[in-house]
Amino acid sequence: MHAAPLSGLLATLVGAAALSGCSGQGNPEVDAAGAAALRFSSVAPTDAATACSLLAPQTASELEQGSGSCARGLSDASPPAGGGLREVEVYGLDAMVRLDRDTVFLARFEKGWKVTAAGCTPRPDGPYECDIKGG
Repeated sequence: MHAAPLSGLLATLVGAAALSGCSGQGNPEVDAAGAAALRFSSVAPTDAATACSLLAPQTASELEQGSGSCARGLSDASPPAGGGLREVEVYGLDAMVRLDRDTVFLARFEKGWKVTAAGCTPRPDGPYECDIKGG
């Protein structure tokens, strides 16, 4: 009967430990993920071809399937200019970057951080809703 509250507390403590260890400045992975999200956010509204090179392969492929080319799909999605960096959370090979006007999800690849989802807004009782995402 006491398993549910204990498991909830454990999940909260594990989550807090993960955040405290990975969300500060000076951590090279945090800095690199934040820089990748900022770069994508700054070029996506005006230079879709460059922005497509910053996407994870599966995300770029998803945009191509819907419109014939990644650049056209990205332009159709009308990604917002994200603004300034607010918070970066790194979880192993994945990251979530909160900007002033967007939340961007990334994955770590051999050649650096790539955007897996962008144009994301939180939903009260579910996962983020993202305009740009892989399949």
